[in-house]
Amino acid sequence: MPIKKGAAPVDINKRRVINGEDADVIQLYPMKHAWAWDYYNAANANHWLPTEIGMQLDIEQWKSTTALTTDERHAFETVLGFFTTADSIAANNIVIATYRHITSPEIRMYLLRQAYEEAIHTHAYQYIVESLAMDESKIFNMYRENSSIYAKADFILSFNEGIFDKDFKTGTFEADQKFLENMCVFSLILEGIFFYSSFAVVFGFQRQHKLTGSAEQIQYIMRDESMHLNFGCQLINAVKEEQPELWTKEFQEKIINWIVEAAKLEYTYAANVFPSGIFGMNAQGFKQYIEHIADRRLARVGLAPQFNVENPFPWMSEAIDLPKEKNFFETRVTEYQTGGALQW
Repeated sequence: MPIKKGAAPVDINKRRVINGEDADVIQLYPMKHAWAWDYYNAANANHWLPTEIGMQLDIEQWKSTTALTTDERHAFETVLGFFTTADSIAANNIVIATYRHITSPEIRMYLLRQAYEEAIHTHAYQYIVESLAMDESKIFNMYRENSSIYAKADFILSFNEGIFDKDFKTGTFEADQKFLENMCVFSLILEGIFFYSSFAVVFGFQRQHKLTGSAEQIQYIMRDESMHLNFGCQLINAVKEEQPELWTKEFQEKIINWIVEAAKLEYTYAANVFPSGIFGMNAQGFKQYIEHIADRRLARVGLAPQFNVENPFPWMSEAIDLPKEKNFFETRVTEYQTGGALQW
């Protein structure tokens, strides 16, 4: 976006998430969306790197013929296969699509940090795979070989048409609604539903004191993704507030239908991860958990729940919904932060 010579400072009342009038994406102050700056600072305070985490116990357990069952190995490899694909898709969406249409510099600041975090997550999966001497091509290519992972990736990527086009521009009702659609799909479904059953798998390992180094890294990833989800919901609600005409009844029904469809895809994935069930979890329990999560995502953007079920894994709520002052991980990330306790 060209800089206008002699342009006056930005009028904060004209700043928008998208389509900001006379938008100046360079001038950070004054801030209209100060909440985005808060997210940026919280993310910086939670910085971590996978190579800081010891993997010796994981290596010993993975090499052992008795420490892990065949089903546990299958589940762990499958969630790694999904994670490697999902974080790459999320990063591409931020860098190639979302960022260039945002006209709020403070929101852009957090998106830059979020994109970097997606790179850290991919680094973590590579570090786990390399440490355990796993088959790299099997894990990183699993989305092509595993039908349930492929179906989830294909569902998300089907929404890329339009907003990923180099000629796509916001500024019309149809284009702005397409942009909002993209945010809903990536925040509510990819980061809000598709990640969470895999997180539950990893917490199962952690609760059994298995693959603890890998679990620790994915716990940090879950903390980052929880922030991405919350930021995405706030971004959606900000667009709704600034451009309420986009949030039509028909549009709301589309979002609800897609979330219900995504939940069904996740049922299939859960059955693939847990053909026999491990750690007291099975496909039926995951079906209910996914429905519970889906209803929570709908509620965050003011849409009616569709399933109305209880959470069958209350320990997951304890892990995910921690107050920010609680030191959950009891590892060096709580020490890594400057000036306070772990931020969620």
